[in-house]
Amino acid sequence: MTMEAKQTNNQAVDGHRLKLLSYNVQVGIPANNFRHYLSNTWKHLLPFAGRSSNLDRIAHFIKDFDIVGLLELDSGSIRSEFVNQPQYVSEKAGFPYVYSKTNRDLGILAQHSLAIMSHHEAILVKEHSLPSTIPGRGALEVHFGDEKDPLVVVLAHLSLMSGARRKQLCYLSRIVKKYRHAVVMGDLNTQIHSEELGLLFTNTTLNKPESSHHTFPSWKPRVGFDHILVTPELKIEESEVFGLDYSDHLPVGMEVGAPGTHFSARSRLTA
Repeated sequence: MTMEAKQTNNQAVDGHRLKLLSYNVQVGIPANNFRHYLSNTWKHLLPFAGRSSNLDRIAHFIKDFDIVGLLELDSGSIRSEFVNQPQYVSEKAGFPYVYSKTNRDLGILAQHSLAIMSHHEAILVKEHSLPSTIPGRGALEVHFGDEKDPLVVVLAHLSLMSGARRKQLCYLSRIVKKYRHAVVMGDLNTQIHSEELGLLFTNTTLNKPESSHHTFPSWKPRVGFDHILVTPELKIEESEVFGLDYSDHLPVGMEVGAPGTHFSARSRLTA
């Protein structure tokens, strides 16, 4: 289940087709079996030799997408050897624009972050702290293109608890329902037919997929926690889960048709 990013940079813009990706990268910790999942626990707290090379592999994989949302990054602490991972990965992948938010700041111990990387410059960026009993869940709202009718991409990492997710999805609904061209993506920690996600579909115009791909755990996917959801005005051309072992989650990608007013060929920077 590995689909290469087939089209060139200019083709994506000239045809007004955008390649989107959402990926929980587990702070650069690879995982390809349950034993590794347990034995790698310490790597969430301390640096290890293979983290940067794994981030390099992730950067190489994402480089041909147009807009990428990465979750479970570290923006500079002991475990990342004080490397700002959003900046590091975006530079390695050749993204000229990166917008990040630290959801949980534990000082030198950890800087839990998420980021949107893009070959298009944003016109507006908003950070959101999501309602939660335990602080540390957040979302990033990034607007592209036309100020009056923007393409709005919301990246979120939701709670493990159902009650908190309900509140968080209601919060996201209030953001998304205002826009015709909207994307909600990220690790939502719930499956597509769950009651909580039903709230999102009821309160917005986001399309509810008939089915979703399994994305977790990466070595034997059993559940679909990672999603890309779009409004009807964004025509879905293709959706795919990629079979990689760079994290405990699998990345999910989607190619959509976007109105030409949102992007021009000059807004895309290429090497």
